[in-house]
Amino acid sequence: MLIVPENRIADLMTEEAAFDAVEKTFAAMAGGDAYNFPVVREAIGHEDALYGFKGGFDRAGLTLGLKAGGYWPHNHERREMINHQSTVFLFDPDTGRAKAVVGGNLLTALRTAAASSVSIKHLARDDSNVIGMVGAGHQSAFQLRSALKQRNFQKVIGWNQQPEDLPRIENVAVEAGLPFEAVPLSGMSEADVVITITSAFQPLLMNDYVSKGTHIACMGADTRGKQEVESSLLARAMVFTDEIPQSVSIGEAQHAVAEGLIVEKDIVEMGSVIKGDHPGRTSAEQITLFDGTGVGLQDLAVAASVVDLAVRKGVAIEVDF
Repeated sequence: MLIVPENRIADLMTEEAAFDAVEKTFAAMAGGDAYNFPVVREAIGHEDALYGFKGGFDRAGLTLGLKAGGYWPHNHERREMINHQSTVFLFDPDTGRAKAVVGGNLLTALRTAAASSVSIKHLARDDSNVIGMVGAGHQSAFQLRSALKQRNFQKVIGWNQQPEDLPRIENVAVEAGLPFEAVPLSGMSEADVVITITSAFQPLLMNDYVSKGTHIACMGADTRGKQEVESSLLARAMVFTDEIPQSVSIGEAQHAVAEGLIVEKDIVEMGSVIKGDHPGRTSAEQITLFDGTGVGLQDLAVAASVVDLAVRKGVAIEVDF
């Protein structure tokens, strides 16, 4: 069995490689070549933590495995450790034997950022100028850095519950040579693209805060009860997602479906747009919304890429298991 520790990931996986892996995964899912297993994600009743498992099997790429991990909200208070903690396990689909264990923290941030960026590439207006960030936690910098590569943005605006964390995304904007402005949530009406990346259980981005033609990537809802945007916004938008069953059960769409504002058949798989089976955005005034719930196959795809690179570079640790 091979081990690729967390501290090796940064030297092995690039944003571009993560983007390619996630885009191909979406297409494989839409084509029926890959499928995800049901998600287990629960509050464990200790340290306010959420813990669970995401897994799947890609027949085309012969990638089988799971990611175990979750969200420990108090980690940053006690030690220099991020709140999201995860590990990816890969198995040989021919024999079932353990194949690799891969550190999943940075991979999770990269693949989550890649997923929203894939949605921006395929759904945002070509003339999008202003990008808005709702949330300035650990993953926000990855989100913004990847998103800025998808359009010729001219300005970044941002909001966070704790304004003292906004420099995290301001620094990314400055690195890209773009002006940054802190705004109230209502100020997101200026944005052509909005990324929400929070752990909220109450809506933050309201319907009235979103202008016509906006693309929204909702990346925080991955558990029952989580919600970042007002339910009526999904009724106003064309809704896309990584996987429909997850979207309606643990994603942003869970609330709009429960309230009868949309039904499951209203939601479109992102992969069908990538494959050309769905047109995606159909007008400049249409609001598009990507419900990024985070599927196990994304984690497996980027982890498999890292293992291949680690083997080629001779940095994978081999153990008898």
